[in-house]
Amino acid sequence: MNFKKVLLFCLLAFSFSFNLDAQVFDPVKWETKTEKISDTEYDLISIATIDSGWHLYSQTVPDGGPIPSTFTYVKHSDFELVGKTIEEDGKIVDDPVFEMKIKFFEDKAEFRQRIKVLNKELSLVEGEVEFMVCDDEKCMPPNYIDLKFNLKDAKVLEAKSDTISFGTPETNTLSSESSPKILNPVKWSTSVEQLNASEYVLVSTATIQDNWKLYSQNVEEGPIPTSFEYELEDGVTLEGKTKEEKGKVVMDKVFGAEIKFFKKSAQFRQKIKVSNKDIISVKAEVGFMACDDTQCTPPTYLDLEFDLTNPVKTEDLTSTSNEDKGDSKGLWSIFIVAFLSGFVALLTPCVFPMIPMTVSFFIKQSQSKAKGIRNAIIYGLSIIVIYVLLGTIITAIFGADALNALATNVWFNLIFFLLLVVFAISFLGAFEIVLPNSWANKADRQADRGGLVGIFFMALALAIVSFSCTGPIVGTILVEAASKGGIAPVIGMLGFSSAIALPFALFAAFPGWLNSLPKSGGWLNTVKVVLGFLELALAFKFLSQADLVLQLHFLEREVFLAIWIAIFGALALYLFGKIQLPHDSPLKHISVGRLLLGLLTLSFTIYMIPGLWGAPLNLISAFPPPLDYSESPYGVGNSKGGGGASASHSDLPEGAHLLAPHDILAFNDYDQGLAYAKEVGKPVMLDFTGWACVNCRKMEQNVWVKPEILSKLKNEVVLISLYVDEQIDFPEGEAPDSKLRPGKKLRNKGQKWSEMQTIKYKTNTQPYYVLMDHNEDNLNEPVAYTPDAKQYYKWLKEGIGNFEN
Repeated sequence: MNFKKVLLFCLLAFSFSFNLDAQVFDPVKWETKTEKISDTEYDLISIATIDSGWHLYSQTVPDGGPIPSTFTYVKHSDFELVGKTIEEDGKIVDDPVFEMKIKFFEDKAEFRQRIKVLNKELSLVEGEVEFMVCDDEKCMPPNYIDLKFNLKDAKVLEAKSDTISFGTPETNTLSSESSPKILNPVKWSTSVEQLNASEYVLVSTATIQDNWKLYSQNVEEGPIPTSFEYELEDGVTLEGKTKEEKGKVVMDKVFGAEIKFFKKSAQFRQKIKVSNKDIISVKAEVGFMACDDTQCTPPTYLDLEFDLTNPVKTEDLTSTSNEDKGDSKGLWSIFIVAFLSGFVALLTPCVFPMIPMTVSFFIKQSQSKAKGIRNAIIYGLSIIVIYVLLGTIITAIFGADALNALATNVWFNLIFFLLLVVFAISFLGAFEIVLPNSWANKADRQADRGGLVGIFFMALALAIVSFSCTGPIVGTILVEAASKGGIAPVIGMLGFSSAIALPFALFAAFPGWLNSLPKSGGWLNTVKVVLGFLELALAFKFLSQADLVLQLHFLEREVFLAIWIAIFGALALYLFGKIQLPHDSPLKHISVGRLLLGLLTLSFTIYMIPGLWGAPLNLISAFPPPLDYSESPYGVGNSKGGGGASASHSDLPEGAHLLAPHDILAFNDYDQGLAYAKEVGKPVMLDFTGWACVNCRKMEQNVWVKPEILSKLKNEVVLISLYVDEQIDFPEGEAPDSKLRPGKKLRNKGQKWSEMQTIKYKTNTQPYYVLMDHNEDNLNEPVAYTPDAKQYYKWLKEGIGNFEN
């Protein structure tokens, strides 16, 4: 829809409503306040209070949409802007008027702009906001409001003391008495539920600040997962694992994996059995990591205590747990995928020819058309019952939770890989997977009995005879459903069997449709072969998952992509008729549909080739290993290049390495890096980072690559990268004492760097960059996540210049 037309419509609607109701709408009220972050930094805060039913639009609106909110500040030599104006999460909806996804705010919205004051006498900053609001019936025209920010009335955010409290067992909550830069975005509390005389549920509740994310316990790669360790006295045993809520799962482009996290709040539940009635409490420790859109906290460890003397009496954990909230959405996706798979199975040579034969049998053998339709419907329902029974048996044998555990286990990923390879080879024509003939014969004899029992055994005979075609598809559905756990296998079989059964009922009701069915022929085998290639490609996803967990580097990204390129390249040649397999009919020409499918497959194959040279391949990012899990971070055939002092691989100083793919000389140990800086006479750049830090990777991939910045990092500073989530343990007996948690030992080197950052720089988020001299004094103000390359370069240049002076 043309935006000018929409805007004109909104203006007319506004004018019309004004004339009819004699009202002047003013649905948004603006107020300002300021916060003092440091001696030179302030936050200018613009707060919009929005009337009920109205929407204020985001600063980022696609072209052709409504007018975005825009903030401009009167330029002055006494201050400079730090970054852009940031806003809250808001809501994103698919707007039917503008026909696009649009982000907006309801009730209240807060916008923040950080500034750096260059003249301490500055008392007032002026600005202007342009905005547009709509309700369900009308839109306001763009409006402009002057904003004034009084720096003299700024709220001062300073620590009340130099100590940092991280919570105690007595309170079971995270203390807020902390420095303004010591972020505590997650607060923990505990409670206990009593199931019966000896069983309890320990409930750990995390309250998460707005815009922050707490990560799941089940994160294999990416951020640090949440973990619980329970101190168990004699007489206390754990029953099962700590369960968590459904959360939200997204595909993270940086880590190349699906990552589950929680917002607002999260609850973790652990069932225990207590046989010693003298035990009155259970202690535990929770480890966790939280991130927002610009920063992450380092791995944090807090003590928890659960009081068993005052529990809430409730029913069994299985009926009260919140972990199943939102499961219906996942089950619907399983059902839809299985339903579509059932339609694919209909097109195989074992099933498709049976449709007209079976429907004709019911119509001819029945005394009336109505009875024929009834029998065909019963036949279809019998098919559904048979397959759902299969899913139920599998769930009952392994258990709902066990299926999920098996699907994420290394050995079962290997079994799934082998299983899918066998299915694929079967579909390609090497052999057929069939059930014993005696089963089919017995089912046929029972079918001769007639009546409802006879119809059921006819359906069973179909399931057995067609197993060579449907078995691999059913197996694949069950493998995928197993990863969801719960009743997913039952739902998967319900969807699959419904698609198989539907044609029998429909064609029995409308027998004239049978004339429109295509004739059986070689195309049915083509369907099987295409499925075989797809199953073979999918098999390597499971092998890759096992390899990633074991860190064997056997199936790295380049190898995985090479295999997929070979598989889909062979599929393209098959579709073009250049390859023929055992059960294929002679092919004189190919159909238009087969040609188009071949071209699509060839295009996909060509699309994957640049991935060998480091292309991200966003369309299939969920399948191959992440970019950094590769033989060469630079891509196949690409050597480590780049000029400068650090380009050489020889004669690296002790403790140093070349940071790929930029070839920056870097240290991961503070003392070794500082000693080398003194030796070569260069300033130090401390890089507080993390292996699981998303914004750290963004800085390295998007900012550090700029030529002017890369030159300074390689030639004018000594880089010391301190990973706060480094899991390398200290030698036995050498772990230093924690300065933040008296009486505790540091767990690993990552905690050492995390405490150093917290104590010395009064902040605990990454990335965080410090330029310092050989006396360990700062050369300028440290900075955090700075996506603006020009601003980051200015900061680098300033600090290096101060060192040289």
